[in-house]
Amino acid sequence: MTDLADLSDPSGPSDPSDLTTEQLRDRAVAGLTAARDRTALLTSCVDDHELTAQHSPLMSPLVWDLAHIGNQEEQWLLRAVAGRDPIRPEIDSVYDAFEHPRAARPTLPLLPPAEARAYAADVRGRVLDVIERSPLRGGPLLDAGFAFGMIAQHEQQHDETMLITHQLRRGPAALTAPPPPAGDTSGLPAEVLVPAGPFTMGTSTEPWALDNERPAHQRLVPAFHLDTVPVTNGAYQHFIEDGGYTDERWWAPEGWAQIREHAIGAPLFWRRVGGQWLRRRFGTVEPVPADEPVVHVSWYEADAYARWAGRRLPTEEEWEKAARHDPVSGRSLRHPWGDADATPDHANLGQRHLRPAPAGSYPRGASPLGVRQLIGDVWEWTASDFLPYPGFVAFPYREYSEVFFGSAHKVLRGGSFAVDAVACRGTFRNWDLPVRRQIFAGFRTARSALPQKAG
Repeated sequence: MTDLADLSDPSGPSDPSDLTTEQLRDRAVAGLTAARDRTALLTSCVDDHELTAQHSPLMSPLVWDLAHIGNQEEQWLLRAVAGRDPIRPEIDSVYDAFEHPRAARPTLPLLPPAEARAYAADVRGRVLDVIERSPLRGGPLLDAGFAFGMIAQHEQQHDETMLITHQLRRGPAALTAPPPPAGDTSGLPAEVLVPAGPFTMGTSTEPWALDNERPAHQRLVPAFHLDTVPVTNGAYQHFIEDGGYTDERWWAPEGWAQIREHAIGAPLFWRRVGGQWLRRRFGTVEPVPADEPVVHVSWYEADAYARWAGRRLPTEEEWEKAARHDPVSGRSLRHPWGDADATPDHANLGQRHLRPAPAGSYPRGASPLGVRQLIGDVWEWTASDFLPYPGFVAFPYREYSEVFFGSAHKVLRGGSFAVDAVACRGTFRNWDLPVRRQIFAGFRTARSALPQKAG
């Protein structure tokens, strides 16, 4: 088995907008190198048969992701940025994610594992030469190394996708990692009051922020209460035991139809044996730990739990205000803990532990209001549809965000244990269909604050 504890965890200066060209170059190389090291881990721990197999119709074969990573890097960094001639133009359509749905990708003429590795390595060698020669200025793609940061984030996002595939595959464990640090909720309030008032949402200054995070704009958010920690497995079991999956009144109509059609009665990968809940996690069957944040639940399940608890899911702006707003300075921070890059003391990121950390972990990562674990551990479903911010401009291509805007997708925030720090910040927006359960998603709940009575 491959131990993930050895994954590199590069950190950089606190404010990337103030970096010199040489520092930006080092940051780009570090981001790309960390992503490739992780890709190598995820694709070297299983044999070629496992790489070419489709472990679920929801996911691509791992070898498709491997070559797609190289193809995107070639198209953006060698062709668009450096103006070089194509290396393998004949495979562009094979690895076009919009042309071929995941379920159909095993039927494509995919590069075999050895050829896919060689292709990705060839592209990367040429890209490192481009970085060394690039002035990191001269247009939106180059400024502050944006294109290199975009590709580092793209590869890390596919690494998370490949980790989901590892969770879905059957057979013995191929990955291992040390346990996360202990959590402690003693002395923590169940919820935190986020006071009413304006805050700055989104960003116009984060150099590697993607188009849907832009531009920064003011939001006025009424006062609300937010769970101090994500909803745990133990709390979610109370919902199950109280008949949550059999009581239609808690469910949105589409969610109720979904659980009835598919006979869903617990989070994905859970099963009850002899009065005990067990889960399958990366090839290992183990008791469900009561103190960890619940994971592998759909938006419909999160919404039903919140209604059952007499609460609701937070809106996207509520989540971001709780995560970034500093009531003392009035500033919006890069991360809940401040402007410094994430370290292992702040958050559970980078598949370092292959599981969420127990509730109450990472006190150094708390927001100014005391909310814990807003970054890492589990993606958190919000009540909001995925929509553009006022003044949104698609960049560098419409298919990254714009084609997904609308009511079909719900916003997730905060990242998970499977997300790398380069692709996770207080402004980062993820989105998915509300039926999705294979993703590393959980949630926390909120409630509106009662208005103060006069006199």
